Amino acid sequence: MSDFRLSVAPMVDRTDRHFRFLVRQVSRGVRLYTEMVVDQGVLRGNRKRLLAFRPEEHPIALQLAGSDPKDLAEAARIGEAFGYDEVNLNLGCPSEKAQEGGFGACLLRDPKRVAEILRAMVGAVRVPVSAKMRLGLEGQETYPQLARMVERFAEAGVRVFIVHARSALLAFSTKANREVPPLRHGWVHQLKRDFPHLTLVLNGGVRTLEEALAHLVRVDGVMMGRAVYEDPFVLAEADRRVFGLERRPSRLEVARRMRAYLEEEMEQGTPPWAVLRHMLNLFRGQPGGRLWRRLLSEGRSLEALDQALGLLEEKVSQEGEEEDPGPKGHPQAALGLAREGV
Repeated sequence: MSDFRLSVAPMVDRTDRHFRFLVRQVSRGVRLYTEMVVDQGVLRGNRKRLLAFRPEEHPIALQLAGSDPKDLAEAARIGEAFGYDEVNLNLGCPSEKAQEGGFGACLLRDPKRVAEILRAMVGAVRVPVSAKMRLGLEGQETYPQLARMVERFAEAGVRVFIVHARSALLAFSTKANREVPPLRHGWVHQLKRDFPHLTLVLNGGVRTLEEALAHLVRVDGVMMGRAVYEDPFVLAEADRRVFGLERRPSRLEVARRMRAYLEEEMEQGTPPWAVLRHMLNLFRGQPGGRLWRRLLSEGRSLEALDQALGLLEEKVSQEGEEEDPGPKGHPQAALGLAREGV
């Protein structure tokens, strides 16, 4: 479970278990990350709600946030016990909440403390501990400073670095931090040249699989974020072109599998919208895509999904679009998919 070639970034209010399951229907090889989970939630909150995931989600990493070495080490141990393949420390979130809690990007002000945290986490678990970090703080970053931080964190036992190729501007909004600081992909490429023994994953501004493949010539992995949420089928060719798996699911095939998943989740008490909201972009840019989005947004129910599936299937049939063979989006067929697994 140590393939870092392509992954989906942790995104608050986005990469919950329902969205991760959807992405897994598109790509079996891509590495998945949880939303950022604060260590105190793991230690004192509802662990099952925060940490549960399905076996199909492997390989999957737990991203933790916090500032106390002992607490983060214990949270990492709990995450490993839940079955995560990796534990990741968030050193990149610039939000006000993160600053108030003393975690995320603001920890980069104190590299010594970060090293203590990472050393404690590495010592607590057997799975890989990775660091997801920015280039630096407040637009005052320099490459030598970045390289020194990576060197210091590597001395603490970290071998996997996910580098968001922007600085963190703590006085700016989270949205602005995704757009205002300039991208410096070249710095991440240089890190790999300077630290060939480490695993370097590039994050930030990668919108297409073609761009990811171009970076993979120079680094060990690429992490994509909002582009995947905006259209999960940006990963449609990932299994074939990155992982050597001969598969390319159709959008309808994924929608049918998600229909089966939703029915199972509803039996466990999950509200339909918790799943459906992540499916809105499943037909983005495709014929019928706007109708699909409207029906799901307005109906917010299993019945609305069945209606949308029926209309999309009819449209595909009329237009003669080639689709992978499979059962239609009706209850009995979907239950059959659920029994077969993915």
